[in-house]
Amino acid sequence: MTKMRTVDAAVAILEKEGATEAFGLPGAAINPFYSAMRAHGGIRHTLARHVEGASHMADGYSRAADGNIGICIGTSGPAGTDMITGLYAAWADSIPMLCITGQAPVAKLHKEDFQAVDIESIAKPVTKMAMTILEPGQVPGAFQKAFQLMRSGRPGPVLLDLPIDVQMAEIEFDIETYEPLPIEKPKASRKQLEKALDMLTAAQHPLIVAGGGIINAGASKQLVELAELLNVPVIPTLMGWGAISDDHPLMAGMVGLQTSHRYGNETYLQSDFVIGIGNRWANRHTGGLDTYTAGRKFVHIDIEPTQIGRVFSPDLGIASDAGAALAGLVELARERRDAKTLPDYSGWVAECAERKATLHRKTHFENIPIKPQRVYEEMNRSFGQDTTYVSTIGLSQIAGAQMLHVFGPRKWINAGQAGPLGWTAPAALGVVRGKPNETVVALSGDYDFQFMIEELAVGAQFNLPYIHVVVNNSYLGLIRQSQRGFKMEQNVSLAFENINSPETNGYGVDHIKVAEGLGCKAIRVADPSDLGSAFDKAKALMGEFQVPVVVEVILEKITNISMGTEINAINEFEELAETREDAPTAILAMQP
Repeated sequence: MTKMRTVDAAVAILEKEGATEAFGLPGAAINPFYSAMRAHGGIRHTLARHVEGASHMADGYSRAADGNIGICIGTSGPAGTDMITGLYAAWADSIPMLCITGQAPVAKLHKEDFQAVDIESIAKPVTKMAMTILEPGQVPGAFQKAFQLMRSGRPGPVLLDLPIDVQMAEIEFDIETYEPLPIEKPKASRKQLEKALDMLTAAQHPLIVAGGGIINAGASKQLVELAELLNVPVIPTLMGWGAISDDHPLMAGMVGLQTSHRYGNETYLQSDFVIGIGNRWANRHTGGLDTYTAGRKFVHIDIEPTQIGRVFSPDLGIASDAGAALAGLVELARERRDAKTLPDYSGWVAECAERKATLHRKTHFENIPIKPQRVYEEMNRSFGQDTTYVSTIGLSQIAGAQMLHVFGPRKWINAGQAGPLGWTAPAALGVVRGKPNETVVALSGDYDFQFMIEELAVGAQFNLPYIHVVVNNSYLGLIRQSQRGFKMEQNVSLAFENINSPETNGYGVDHIKVAEGLGCKAIRVADPSDLGSAFDKAKALMGEFQVPVVVEVILEKITNISMGTEINAINEFEELAETREDAPTAILAMQP
């Protein structure tokens, strides 16, 4: 055993657990922890400009890094409260993330000391564990438990709060004998999976709904193998997008009220059986449950037992890790294939392929100001299959999910349930840390972009290159569109006459000057024919300068994006593609 400060023990544990990527801001109450990181040297730290930004960076890193856990660090008081939105975003989407805060001395916690706040109580609703560690000897065990909880069952974030005197205290600790606690994940039995497969093969038009739990489990290959063995189409959820590549013949489109494909909704409405794996039946996926459930049977497989039946009761529920369930289903499907007892779904697959080849929204508009649909058409043309997209909320994210193409797991990174404005830029920086050799492209409306625009300086300081496409209509576009139901347009315009930037008059903030002032490169596009060359220039600038590159696209101010209140009643505001040649994704479809 060795005598050391608790913070030295904590940092040694982080290194042994493989959590070596941190984002945060130092402060008086967390300085001992920073001194330990400096002494050990095994943890890379990225200095954020705002603690909420740091939490989103850690979240983005965890989403991108395929198993590694991002760390967010801050001082006492407001640093912890600033992390709450980041904790909520990670908790809502089942993302492991460790937040570490400093705290006032233990003896001062009840005295309303400077920057002393009960962050444990504040954070508990949006974490798997929130703990103010009052005894120095508990520090190793608390960190050990944190990693077990973050990785077990439904993943999620943890917050550990360290009073400064606890950080400075010395304990006996031996990192050589430290071992991570076993990870606990439920596993479906063969009997359960046989029943699920029996129900699927009894159907005429079955579908697999692939949720984010498949990506969390690293089980995308098993999903594709199962779909191919059964010859059954797959509907990914927004969080599961990429689990099966968009160009795979069995990828049947996304379903929902907003982030959906016309062909996906139509195919779903023709189905008679659905097996959902690692999904949570989010309301923007299902719409009204009467419409969603009518005429079909359901199997729901989820790692969290209390998730089953939360939204509606399936015909069969199975508590299981998605990877374990898919491995078992693949084994059973192989057995039945070899025994030649699987049904022939080729006719059903051909119907789905026909819809995928024809039911599209038009994207090739030549209007000036630019229609947003054209932006996504040009992004598809300019960015390759290795591209990882990052987005969070708004008409930009909804239209992007309707029209962009994603070709693998962890290539669409989206704060799905929480949807916090401002998440995109800092999360993209975390994604770059997690995917240093891939092209990262963020997508924001102007309001999301302005929320945490200061974090661009982090990308410039630490050479974290990515492309940030900002579609600027000088509106809170999604809120403006939703206000149509109230017959109003109230407090949603961001436009003003900018006396320092006449070229942006009618649109307000000069994002080009702001981005350049923060050390980045920036391009403005006003003509749709210039989009392709602008994206090419952005890639060149990113490679040359190794900083974020902003591509601002000046949009027409009002474009209503397709959405509705039921999956069988989507309001298509714009023209639809009339021919296969008009359909931008027809090249991806398996031609019938």
